[in-house]
Amino acid sequence: MATLEIHDLHVSVESDSSADGLREILRGVDLTVKQGETHAIMGPNGSGKSTLAYSLAGHPKYTVTGGTVTLDGEDVLAMSVDERARAGVFLAMQYPVEVPGVSVSNFLRTSATAVRGEAPKLRTWVKEVKETMERLQIDPSFAERNVNEGFSGGEKKRHEILQLELLKPSIAILDETDSGLDVDALRVVSEGVNRVRETGEVGTLLITHYTRILRYIKPDQVHVFAGGRIVESGGAELADKLENEGYTAYVKGGTSE
Repeated sequence: MATLEIHDLHVSVESDSSADGLREILRGVDLTVKQGETHAIMGPNGSGKSTLAYSLAGHPKYTVTGGTVTLDGEDVLAMSVDERARAGVFLAMQYPVEVPGVSVSNFLRTSATAVRGEAPKLRTWVKEVKETMERLQIDPSFAERNVNEGFSGGEKKRHEILQLELLKPSIAILDETDSGLDVDALRVVSEGVNRVRETGEVGTLLITHYTRILRYIKPDQVHVFAGGRIVESGGAELADKLENEGYTAYVKGGTSE
């Protein structure tokens, strides 16, 4: 069973206003996510949620100054970005980037080849992609468009979940996947996430500051993020509390993502 363990994680970004040139964003994050579990990270804007997501994925903008991150006992922080992906770490970005000149179909097959260590057999791969796109209500012509170029917000998010379903990671980090989605797109995207969850083979870290996505994706645990750390954890009922009371009780200045 794959297990992501985060212990006392501290992360900083470059800052001209700091004496040492760094400003601390994450201030000691502790979290364990096991295969088959879904954890919701909730908190206000500027609490450090996205910093956690991108630090786990290996974004060079963020400097880890302390703590450990392991996946099945292996040191994630010692891995390059592509090594993390091959190890089973997947990030669905809040703002997916455009990749001009690269079609969705080529991007997906190249990604699958890199993760699996060999190219998927073309006949079965084409069938798998087609069926997954149908479930996500994606038009077949989508496969020949350039990655995220001219995509609507909903198309970008469906493409992220398309990758999630096809690449089958051990740990899926979903950074505000619900942002910018209308009700119909949110339902379709959530159904995709739930299909992956139901396999029991993926641990999911769902980052959001709204509770609406949790009406579709039921978390095993909810964690409140504020000031660069987890300040409270509980079951799904904690999300209901946040819906009713907001984050005011947890916010003391906050930080920047």
